[in-house]
Amino acid sequence: MTKLLQALLTGLLFTFLLDAFLFVGIKINYIDFYHIQVYYNVLFADHQNIFIFSFFTLLIGFITTYVNNAKLSLIFVGSLFVLAIATLIAPLGKMLGEMMFLQKDMLLKDKKYTYRGDSYYNGRKKITFYDYELKKVIILDKKRLLKD
Repeated sequence: MTKLLQALLTGLLFTFLLDAFLFVGIKINYIDFYHIQVYYNVLFADHQNIFIFSFFTLLIGFITTYVNNAKLSLIFVGSLFVLAIATLIAPLGKMLGEMMFLQKDMLLKDKKYTYRGDSYYNGRKKITFYDYELKKVIILDKKRLLKD
């Protein structure tokens, strides 16, 4: 039982660190690049996938605790760290941020206006949106937008 708990806690710690570095790279190279007003904590909390997080928690915990080959464990976990830290490289972090958040050629409407453009970030209350007609980034309040 204690080895199972150790595996779970170890996997949780390593997965949390990997996830933190992943989102730091996205924050620096995508969120800050487009001047999106969102705190790191909100970004981190709102965009977690519990299934992916749980999968890596169990996988890393199993490999670090139950696999008796330290070299194999180090190579596996080290490779994951390199991949997570790679988001600190500007083009990679921006590309991952675009894959996660960018929605191209959207049409949004409120009572007065119709907006056509790219959604850079869809937050809790606001949408950071690049309008093709205005040729600038605007912030739209989600409460004012009409539902389709």
